[in-house]
Amino acid sequence: MALFLTTARCAMQRGMVAPVAAAIKQVSGALSTRTRFYVTGSNERELKYLVVETVGEKKNVGLIRLNRPKALNALCSPLMEELSQILGEFEADKSIGCTIITGSEKAFAAGADIKEMVPKTFTECYKEDYLADWTAVAATRKPVIAAVNGYALGGGCELAMMCDIMYAGEKAMFGQPEILLGTIPGAGGSQRLTQAIGKSKAMELVLTGGKMTAQEAEKAGLVARVYPTEELLDECVKIASKIADLSKPVVAMAKEAVNKSYEMTLAEGLAFERRLFHASFATNDRKEGMEAFAEKRPAEFKDN
Repeated sequence: MALFLTTARCAMQRGMVAPVAAAIKQVSGALSTRTRFYVTGSNERELKYLVVETVGEKKNVGLIRLNRPKALNALCSPLMEELSQILGEFEADKSIGCTIITGSEKAFAAGADIKEMVPKTFTECYKEDYLADWTAVAATRKPVIAAVNGYALGGGCELAMMCDIMYAGEKAMFGQPEILLGTIPGAGGSQRLTQAIGKSKAMELVLTGGKMTAQEAEKAGLVARVYPTEELLDECVKIASKIADLSKPVVAMAKEAVNKSYEMTLAEGLAFERRLFHASFATNDRKEGMEAFAEKRPAEFKDN
C-alpha cells in the first residue's frame, strides 16, 4: 500500500481512511513533489526518492519506482539507502513473492549522482568503501525484475544488472559511460556486463562510453525481452505475478542455483544444483506440485 501525502499520515492515525483516499485521488498529478509514505502492516516508512506499492491481482508483487524526475532518477546514497530498506521489508513480508524496480518512461536511472561524487577524495572513498552498500538488490533472496524504459546508464545500468531478470522498453538505452568522466564503473559494471554480453562487447561499451539500444541488448543477452514502452510495466507485473504464485522456498533455490553458475566450475555447479534439487524433496510444495501435475489440477503451494 502506498500513501503519498504528508497530511495522510496524521489523518490515518485518526482513522480518516475515506477522506485520505479522496485527497490522494485529487492530487495524484502532483505526487512527485510531495513526501511519500510506504505503509506495510504496522510499519511506516517515510520515502523521499521512491514510490512504493503492491501490485498484481493478488497484491503479492512489490513495485518500486525510482522517483527523482528532475535528475533523471540519478542514483544517490540516500536513494540507495531507501531502496535497501524497502527491499528488506519486502524480503520479510511473507505475502510478497517478487519485486519490480522501474523508473519513468524517460529514464530508469541515467547514472549515479555526479554532484555527490565530485568532492570525494580517494581517502574518503577507500575508508568508507564507497558504493559497497549499493548492492542490496543483488543480495535479496526473492526475485527482482528490472523494468527498464529510457536511459539506464552508468549506475543505472549497474542497478538493472543486479536484478535477476531485465526487461526493456523499445526505446531503452544502456551503457557504462564512466570513462568519459575520467573514471570507471564502480558498482559492478565491468564485471556483470562482461558476464552478460561477453568481453568484446563489454570492452567496447566500457572503453568508449558508448550506448546499446534495447534491441541490441536483447540480441546480446543483456535483457530477456523487449516490449513497447507503454506495455512494459504491465508485462513485467504479469511475469512477476506468475513467479510470486509459485513456491517461495523453491523459487529461492532456483535463483540460488542459477546465480552460483557465475561463481563455480561446471562440475561444482552441477553438484550444487543436484543438492538443491534433492533438498526440494524435503518441502511439502514439491510433493504438492508433483501430485497436482499427476492429478491434472492446479497446484496450491503453501510455501513450506
